[in-house]
Amino acid sequence: MKGSDLLVAALENEGVDRIFGVPGEENLDVVESLRQSSIELVVTRHEQPAAFLAATYGRLTGKPGVALSTLGPGALNLVTGAAYGFLGGMPMVLITGQKPIRQSRQAHFQIVDVVGAMRPLTKQSQQIVSASSIPTLVRNAFRIATEERPGPVHLELPEDVAAEEAGDVALVPPHAADLPVPSTADVRRAAELILAARFPLLMFGAGASRPQLAPALADFVRRVRMPFFNTQMGKGAVGGASEFYLGTAALSERDYVHQAIDRADVIVTIGHETVEKPPFLMARGRHQVIHVGFTPAAVEEVYFPQTEIIGDIARGLDLLAGELLEGRLKMNPDWVALRRDILDHITDREEEDRFPLTPQRIVHDVRKVMPPDGIVALDNGMYKIWFARNYRTDVANTLLLDNALATMGAGLPSGMMAALLYPGRRVLVVAGDGGFMMNSQELETARRLKLNLVVLVIEDHAYGMIRWKQAVDAMPDFGLTFGNPDFVAYAAAYGARGRRVTSAAELAPALEEAFSQGGLHVVVVPIDYSENVRVLVDELRHMQD
Repeated sequence: MKGSDLLVAALENEGVDRIFGVPGEENLDVVESLRQSSIELVVTRHEQPAAFLAATYGRLTGKPGVALSTLGPGALNLVTGAAYGFLGGMPMVLITGQKPIRQSRQAHFQIVDVVGAMRPLTKQSQQIVSASSIPTLVRNAFRIATEERPGPVHLELPEDVAAEEAGDVALVPPHAADLPVPSTADVRRAAELILAARFPLLMFGAGASRPQLAPALADFVRRVRMPFFNTQMGKGAVGGASEFYLGTAALSERDYVHQAIDRADVIVTIGHETVEKPPFLMARGRHQVIHVGFTPAAVEEVYFPQTEIIGDIARGLDLLAGELLEGRLKMNPDWVALRRDILDHITDREEEDRFPLTPQRIVHDVRKVMPPDGIVALDNGMYKIWFARNYRTDVANTLLLDNALATMGAGLPSGMMAALLYPGRRVLVVAGDGGFMMNSQELETARRLKLNLVVLVIEDHAYGMIRWKQAVDAMPDFGLTFGNPDFVAYAAAYGARGRRVTSAAELAPALEEAFSQGGLHVVVVPIDYSENVRVLVDELRHMQD
């Protein structure tokens, strides 16, 4: 058995069923081994979306997704996807090719230090120097990728090692590893703080969105009956239909949900990871913060919890609920009125008939056509803040957004992965015209895979978020606008159905029709971003005065 056969067998041993990527000369042995295996090779049109697909697989399943590239330029195209998984806590394994390491007949042609380039963006980056070591290196890569905090691992397979005869080498069977149970003393200390508080508040962060956690989190809220909010990436960890839901911290300060945060005397953060943009700015003497996490808190200028519960989050919350003596906590009446005020504000003007459509109307109409288990995959742009604030989720991991790397171009691949994993559920990609065009070539991949997928392109002919910040800083409007292709014709060129929305009343029916027809659709809607200043600047500033 040669090295590439052993690599593919080791991947099968880990339960890998798909690999995403762009093959090259230096990994043709791996491609041939994949051809003879049970693993599907999904060829993408660029390596970056292959990494986004692998990362989203990890995000939604808890198991590492796998992306493949050749050496040099192909491997470097994986870098943004590696950073996306690294900051976002998504398990993935990246496999890149390399020139032979035992001879150098092409000198340094296409050779860059990919292992070195990947090292700061992965949990581990390593070159395979012997075919016989492949089973242990692959098993270790998957172990490292999935253990808390999850993230990417990189393996480089040189061409001659892939072709090398490995002999009879045994695979390493995977095994489960349980997380430690949190300290009883830590749990009791946290319970004492909560019971002494007048306004205790829960916050669900990115780590709370791990696929296996949703039942435990919902059970905890039901038992302790405490109001909660979430970060952008913690959205949906507990359903927004809960009577205890106060909103989403889409901004770091001065949003309506911060009325609750500012009033709280104890905040229990569950799964908060400081790679995410701060949901609130902690100040000394302002709050007592209890950090509940798989790993200890990273102490930052704006986040320095006084108490921690570390280990298995589900088990820790079960112990904490027991210490809080179920039913003893009573929801302060002030929270009820404040919750009503917050939710009233974030639904304001959501049915306005203005055209081009306002962000509030777009969010409202998307929510209208998406069932509770429907998945919305967001790219990055100004609309992401509006979806984070206004879109109510009832099922975990049904609003996929990135508030860690916050890269553009990830929305379409993320939605494609969701459609692959859940073919019976509605999946909608929401992307600005800028972010969509960064990886729009993957429409061909989506069409080839026969995905049922609707892509909503929000058109403002600009990099809208940066343009908004430019305006807020009173700078001249400069350098952030562009032209677009005819998106309807562009969709048709890829074999998709395209449609342009021309009135406010047309969006929801257009999306409903696209989902009903099935297949690949691109729906284009122009947006009126004047609400960015009216709501997210003027109104919130007035609230603080």
